[in-house]
Parts: sequence; structure tokens; C-alpha cells
Amino acid sequence: MSSERPAAIVLLSGGLDSATCLALAVREGYACHALTFDYGQRHKVEIECAARIADHLGAASHRVHVLDASSFAGSALTDGGEVPKDHDDPGNGPIPSTYVPARNLVFLSIATAFAETLDASDVFIGVNAVDYSGYPDCRPEFIEAFARAASLATRRGTQEATALKVRTPLLRLSKAEIVQAGVAAGVDFSLTTSCYDPGVDEHGTLACGRCDACILRRRGFEAASLNDPTRYAPGARA
Repeated sequence: MSSERPAAIVLLSGGLDSATCLALAVREGYACHALTFDYGQRHKVEIECAARIADHLGAASHRVHVLDASSFAGSALTDGGEVPKDHDDPGNGPIPSTYVPARNLVFLSIATAFAETLDASDVFIGVNAVDYSGYPDCRPEFIEAFARAASLATRRGTQEATALKVRTPLLRLSKAEIVQAGVAAGVDFSLTTSCYDPGVDEHGTLACGRCDACILRRRGFEAASLNDPTRYAPGARA
């Protein structure tokens, strides 16, 4: 019997959720090939964080896939528009301006092709239906529909006994539960970034503390009764 670890593709943005997702996949015994996307995002520091996380968690490989930024126009994360701040209840209400057009649809499609190339049976993505900031491509219905489409569009799905599985271990967890799961799986959260609108000072990157991603992150750590190692800008909301 072969002792070789099964291969998996893990989408790794450099944030809290994707880092936890990678740690859980590694703990399950997968040889994890981390995949990060450069799509012209304003918070490009996350790409550097992803590289550090992949190394820290022992990913089998890490690649950065560069996409044409013009394909993702119309988002505050790509067009330089104003990032919404100081929402009391992120995730409720209309889809926010930080939505990036069809981002996870594109990312999962490329990850599926990469999986076929490596003969990987699983693709992990850290989407979350609880603290998902209102994005339609983080919802369970989308993941289920994509998995069905992938089974029809791939060699593994049509000719082999086991179709590609889209794994979403964080889907039903609260942000606090994700933080706790990450700590238990060995994530160093000081290597991660969540901010949509980061700044810098003489010591490095500063999270704004006011965008939806920062608010959800801070509340998650608080609810988990754990210290958030993020450096926030002076005056950031408590």
C-alpha cells in the first residue's frame, strides 16, 4: 500500500479563513498545493502573506497565478474606489462594493484545471456562509452548483470512479470558531491579513480596523477570547 499523500489544491488568499483551511487540509494528511491569485487587488500585501503562510504550514508547493486585472473591474478592491467602513452589521444588506465580479467562480475553475493536472482529488476553499460579507460566491448553493458543473466538465468526473470534491471545511463555522480551529491546527495568525484597505507605517503594514473584513476578524477573535495579533491603525474601532 502506497504511503504517498493524496494531492489537494488549496485556495490561499493570505487571510484568516484560507490559512485555517490550509492548516486543516494539511492536518488531514493531504499534500497541499497552495494557489494564490494576483488580480490587481488593492490589498496586494495578502500575496506576500500567502507565501509566508504556505511555508509556515508546510504546503507541498505555492504558486501565484496572475490574472488580467481589467477582467475584475467594478469592485472597490480593484478600481481604487472607496472601501465601505464602520458597518455595524457586515454581511447584511445589499451586496457590497467590495464584491469582485465572479471571483470565486474564476478561482475555482482554475483550481479545478490545476487539480486535473496534478491528479488531485480535492480542492479546498475557505468560503464561509456565516460571516461571508454578503458575497454570492461564498454561498452553499454556489459551491454545490460548481461541484456539479466540475463533475461534468472534467476527466475525473466523467471517466473515473471518484469525482473531484470541492471541500469547504469552514462553511458553517462562525468567525470565532474559525479562529479557534486555526489555533488548534497550528496557524500563526500574525502571518495573515484581512484588511481591504491597509496602510503602512515605519514598522510595516497597518490594518484599517474599519472595513467589513477587519470588523469581522476583530469580532471573531474577541468572541473566541483570543488576542488578535494584527497591527491596526491608530483610531481603529474597538
